[in-house]
Amino acid sequence: MSTPHPQDRPTERDKQRQLDDYRVGPEGVLTTDQGIPVDDTDNSVTIGERGPTIMEDYHLREKVTHFDHERIPERVVHARGSAAYGHFRVHESLAQYTEAEFLCDPSLETPVFVRFSTVAGSRGSADTVRDVRGFATKFYTRQGNFDLVGNNMPVFFIQDGIKFPDFVHALKPEPHNEIPQASSAHDTLWDFVQLQPETMHMMMWLMSDRALPRSFRMMQGFGVHTFRLVNEARESTFVKFHWKPKLGIHSLVWDEVQKVAGADPDFNRRDLWESIDAGYYPEWELCLQLVPEADERKFEFDLLDPTKIIPEEEVPARPVGTLVLDRNPDNFFAETEQAAFHLGNVVPGIDFSDDPLLQARLFSYLDTQLLRLGGPNFPQLPVNQPIAEVRNHHLDGPHQTEIYTGRAAYHPNTLSGGCPALADEDAFTHYPEWVQGHKIRKRSETFSDHFSQATLFWNSMADWEKEHIVSAFRFELANVRHRHIREGVVEHLNHVDHDLAVQVAEGIGVQPPDQVVTPNHGRSSPALSQTSQPGGPIVGRKVAILAADGVNADDVRSVQEPLIDAGVFCHVIGPRDGSLTAAGGGVVEVDRALPTVASVIYDAVVVPGGRQSADSLTGCGDAVHFVAEAFKHSKPIGAIGEGIELLTAARLEGVRLANGAEGGVADRGVVTQAESGGASERFLRTFQEAIAQHRHFDRLAERVPA
Repeated sequence: MSTPHPQDRPTERDKQRQLDDYRVGPEGVLTTDQGIPVDDTDNSVTIGERGPTIMEDYHLREKVTHFDHERIPERVVHARGSAAYGHFRVHESLAQYTEAEFLCDPSLETPVFVRFSTVAGSRGSADTVRDVRGFATKFYTRQGNFDLVGNNMPVFFIQDGIKFPDFVHALKPEPHNEIPQASSAHDTLWDFVQLQPETMHMMMWLMSDRALPRSFRMMQGFGVHTFRLVNEARESTFVKFHWKPKLGIHSLVWDEVQKVAGADPDFNRRDLWESIDAGYYPEWELCLQLVPEADERKFEFDLLDPTKIIPEEEVPARPVGTLVLDRNPDNFFAETEQAAFHLGNVVPGIDFSDDPLLQARLFSYLDTQLLRLGGPNFPQLPVNQPIAEVRNHHLDGPHQTEIYTGRAAYHPNTLSGGCPALADEDAFTHYPEWVQGHKIRKRSETFSDHFSQATLFWNSMADWEKEHIVSAFRFELANVRHRHIREGVVEHLNHVDHDLAVQVAEGIGVQPPDQVVTPNHGRSSPALSQTSQPGGPIVGRKVAILAADGVNADDVRSVQEPLIDAGVFCHVIGPRDGSLTAAGGGVVEVDRALPTVASVIYDAVVVPGGRQSADSLTGCGDAVHFVAEAFKHSKPIGAIGEGIELLTAARLEGVRLANGAEGGVADRGVVTQAESGGASERFLRTFQEAIAQHRHFDRLAERVPA
């Protein structure tokens, strides 16, 4: 592998400079597409002021025709997405495993474009549905583009790509009535599941809180498949790719996501945009699970099976580099919507395994871009263009933007001096895997275990995670009309865990299984539980400060300023827009009016003191509900002085609140300080720790009427 001169090394700025050639500002005079100035774009050309419109009005025809053709087909899956630019840097050389330059040179800053997405819903669906999330990364490397097209879950529903159309048809809204949108809670999906036991491991993930991420910034990513790394000596190492967020792995809860979908259907999209816009750049650690070629068959499962993980306790996920997203796109359609990812975009040093789902995706992703983006020239779109030089014999086609000046568009040739010439170094060379066998249509017996890793996932969950999984199965199957489908799913669950199957059956009106079919093996993987993940910084979190006229301004200021310094978005929520009159004079500016927001938009809530403010809030049903709902969703809650009375009015069962005898109390994520006049250092420290913990599921919240 040749080493480029430092000035030839691509950086994030190189990609942005490339995009600068295509950026167009709003300045200048209005013209037609042909550059003809326009002095009236509000009135069609007619015969007289009230007469018929005439067809010679070229501006009318051009304007309306362009409008009629502005939409392109949305993606069949992953239609709703959000994206950002950034960069990646490896910590130390991985030349022992790969010749991919961006993984071997710690001085190299590789520009990236990352798109997050939901899977099932259309472009107009809500962000916070129960669904898998896409996590696709385009690395603009000097050796060409590398696309790592993954999800926020490490496994998939099917083992062979030939089943992908069947699965997606089952998942999508049912064809007779186009219902439901962006939801798996319907008959066709679960009919597919009860007939395809290979889905069960992924269904456990989908029914967990991993399907309800708090933020793209707090979401893990996985390459799903087993890939190969290949070094200069042509030695192969199997690899699984992981993205681990620096902010920790955090989720919403089911009742909450349904309300967020109404209050702010763009919740995750807005969160990513606003965080980057504020300079709170999200980061992930790229981690690799590396398996020597000789160890391919040492596991109880097949490395080529995409419904299986390699437990991190068996093969640790090694941190190798950092991804930072630090720039929002300038135009959603031109960049996020037209971005085209393809698993076949690999660079020297990264190669494929024989995973049958991966092999099918290598065809499907290219094929879908040809339809969606109108032909084979989509790599010329600015967001898709490599930084590496592109030279080939591809000609013509829709939307060809390059003016080819040569005469010979074939190889070999003499008329163009033999150019472009074949590479004599740095070319991609497929790994010379030895393969032999009969041409058959048959699944390997090593893919036949469909339940043991589903059981591993279940065993690894904390009690509250298990409760949420059971509730999710009950909700989904309660929306299945055909009883035999419910019974089939319960039968599968009885192979995962008997107690799980019984709990689900009891909630959906089918006969619980009376005996254990497959004994629980008892193994677990702590890395699978969100309780084992570090809390992470509180940067980019949102905190609501509930206040009314007569609020103690010192309480507000002493809470607000340190949180803002910590990178938290703080909103003072008042009964109305404008400002509040503070106790003792002065004003407190209101960011949002209480009737226009909901607790589900925030990560935590604080109620400052002030006698008049406390009286107003405790007499306001919206304010009482705001606190009660936040408590029900296990969010951190803080109150100072008279503000504690609002917590009392919300009937927060099972927690201690500060009183005159106790200056400060922290109990189950509820932090209170008895005296007004400013938050103490202890209050602030404890409250920020509660936010970092994200949720407090040790509460007695079942009877909270919210």
